[in-house]
Amino acid sequence: MRHVTLKIGIVGTGWFAGKHADILAKTDGVEIAGVVGSSKNKGEVFGIRYDAPGYESVFQMADSQKLDGVYICVPPMAHGEIERELIERGIPFLVEKPLGTDAELPQDILGFIRLKSPELITSVGYHFRYQDNVARLQEVLQPGRIGMATGQWMGDMPQAKWWRRQEQSGGQFIEQTTHIVDLLRYCAGEVEEVHAVYASRFPEEEWERTNVHDIGTVTLKMKSGAVANISNTCVLPPGVGKAGLSFYTREGLWEWTPSELKEVGVDGERVLAEKSDPYVRQTEAFLHALRTGDVSGIRSDYEDACKTQEVTFTALQSALSGRSIKL
Repeated sequence: MRHVTLKIGIVGTGWFAGKHADILAKTDGVEIAGVVGSSKNKGEVFGIRYDAPGYESVFQMADSQKLDGVYICVPPMAHGEIERELIERGIPFLVEKPLGTDAELPQDILGFIRLKSPELITSVGYHFRYQDNVARLQEVLQPGRIGMATGQWMGDMPQAKWWRRQEQSGGQFIEQTTHIVDLLRYCAGEVEEVHAVYASRFPEEEWERTNVHDIGTVTLKMKSGAVANISNTCVLPPGVGKAGLSFYTREGLWEWTPSELKEVGVDGERVLAEKSDPYVRQTEAFLHALRTGDVSGIRSDYEDACKTQEVTFTALQSALSGRSIKL
């Protein structure tokens, strides 16, 4: 059966925009209808690869044609007006994480969705949720049987200047480690209390105008009674690092990384390599929802992602205040 062509716009010209655009360009029944850059020229240059026109604003792109959906791939500090314009027009969107630099703006946008377009299709780029191994974790883990969880996102200082500014990125826990927090919520349930300790060890040693914390550890009390700890750092040299999430349960140990899942129990150990491309599955679920209205395949919508954003921003507030904070 031949699909009616979906016209999809893209806002952003960075790595994530390219990743999504490449997948869309290979998908039958999809046209990349336009690209919004920080300037019209940037949008046009990016769009050449996909035979798509460039624009300098989402307003111009949406005025020029009928869009079936939009991918929002912009830095944390650039959110707000883009989402509001799409919501006002009733245009579905897939937005990359995080939703902003704080929790207030995403909550305002969520309120605007409920007011203007409560049935609007939304998806948020927590792509790890679409992995086979994460589906396996959801299948076998019972929140009430989890004793504790430990997670980490350890790496080097990103090259982007905006990332190194707290007011532009939100900091590492909000911008990167949000993936680990989101998987914790997805597999172990909701968080009810947060206590964080952050520090700046080497912020100006190699990078000028850096004010983000470069180390941090966050303890989270889950509603199930389990306790989790998630740490992150960006002090490592380029190319060195690791990310993952481990669950300690009455049934055994489950160690997830982006590339594999290790299961350790009384019967021994087995390792499941990850073979899926979660970005492809994420797009398939979003496009299916646009065509049919069936959103059951979308594993993180805007409302759900706001809960992850609340946890990560509360961790920053805890670190700055030196006290535990209940959600």
